[in-house]
Amino acid sequence: MQSLFKLIFRLAFFLAAIVSSAQDISGTWKGELKIQGMELPIVFNISQNDNGFTTTLDSPKQNAFDMPTDKTTFEDNSLTITYGDIGMEYTATYEDGTFKGVFSQAGQSFPLDLKKGKKEAKKVKPQEPKKPYPYASEEVIFENKSAGNIKFSGTLTIPANVKNPPVAILITGSGPQNRDEELLGHKPFLVLADHLTRQGIAVLRYDDRGTAKSEGDFSKATSFDFATDVEAAMAYLQTRSDVVDANKIGLIGHSEGGLIAPIVAARNNKVAFCVLLAGPGVDGKEVLLTQGKRAAQLEGYPASDIAVSQEISAKVFDICANYKGEESKKQIEKLFESIKTRMTSPKAKEELTDSAIKQQIKMLTSPWMRTFLGYDPQTSLKKVMCPVLAINGEKDFQVLPKLNLDGIKKGLQHNKNVTIKEFKDLNHLFQTSETGALSEYSEIEETFAPVALNFVSEWINARF
Repeated sequence: MQSLFKLIFRLAFFLAAIVSSAQDISGTWKGELKIQGMELPIVFNISQNDNGFTTTLDSPKQNAFDMPTDKTTFEDNSLTITYGDIGMEYTATYEDGTFKGVFSQAGQSFPLDLKKGKKEAKKVKPQEPKKPYPYASEEVIFENKSAGNIKFSGTLTIPANVKNPPVAILITGSGPQNRDEELLGHKPFLVLADHLTRQGIAVLRYDDRGTAKSEGDFSKATSFDFATDVEAAMAYLQTRSDVVDANKIGLIGHSEGGLIAPIVAARNNKVAFCVLLAGPGVDGKEVLLTQGKRAAQLEGYPASDIAVSQEISAKVFDICANYKGEESKKQIEKLFESIKTRMTSPKAKEELTDSAIKQQIKMLTSPWMRTFLGYDPQTSLKKVMCPVLAINGEKDFQVLPKLNLDGIKKGLQHNKNVTIKEFKDLNHLFQTSETGALSEYSEIEETFAPVALNFVSEWINARF
């Protein structure tokens, strides 16, 4: 009798599993991640076929759609979706028409519940240009010979009816970015390139190494490696005297790009001009400390928590700038453990998970971060003698305007052709904003304020 009961139980369990696995979960499932005070919609589009399930991922605020994930399993009401390229995993349980689960990426985990909804269409921001363009647009490839001949893919836009125009190379900010510097639904470099080309200035923009269509390994590179990528772009343009003036090649760098441009210009007198868009004028430690403080203020953290964070961060940054391997890593781990006990707000305690700390340590000890923390932009700025335009937004919380514009002015004190401008109400992306907070970036329809676009193009054209 006991054996028969076990058999019946197992059979019932097996049938229940079949019913659960066969359940049709096809469709669009939507939820919102809450990260640093910002709500980020996440959408999984699940389809069923003879081999099981397949899923694509949408991040509407980032204007990213139909990204193919690696694997989807649904068994016993448990769903798992993995996407190795971005280090993502979603695990959830199906309950009463809702997937209740956890979204994990890059060592951090966030609660994410999904409900069925309708698939959204990809939105185009108002300033994005539409084809046909009133200028030539050419797909190009160039090599960085100093980095193992890795190939870069880019776009060269050439003004109509302008013979041998000046040309600008666009240099993206920190993190792997494509040629349009695409983030949170915006394409700042596409808008900037379109504007400049319409104003008679040719533009070369390219995918960062190891990103989109460009070769290479981004994870092991530093700002100095990226500077050689810019020099490779310059070398390519010097072969294109058929469409541009090879003696009028300038650099336009945004954020970290505004650090890289002076590094290149300081050692290359063929750079015709530099435009620094929210570029740093002080060392990486000061940039990150002031950025962290202002970001925390905008997100409403208590002053006591901000003070603790600033104290510990300053010590961590010093260790990273003088990194000595495992010994330094252990020192950083102890400091992070101490910060967990000293924070008072529930919000801060909730975010300081072990996985979040582990990921933070990994990022802080990376070659890029150690280089950034230890480098003072004054080193290169004082050697730059070409015309320089440095602009920033009044509400930039990432690269504080007064601190960094004053630093740039100091570094360029021996340069006789410098223009420095701060724009009222603009944020780090040069959008017209209320507070400048990160949470506003995707909500603002404007990609790049026309007042800033016009100032840049007029400044360049006034010199050529």
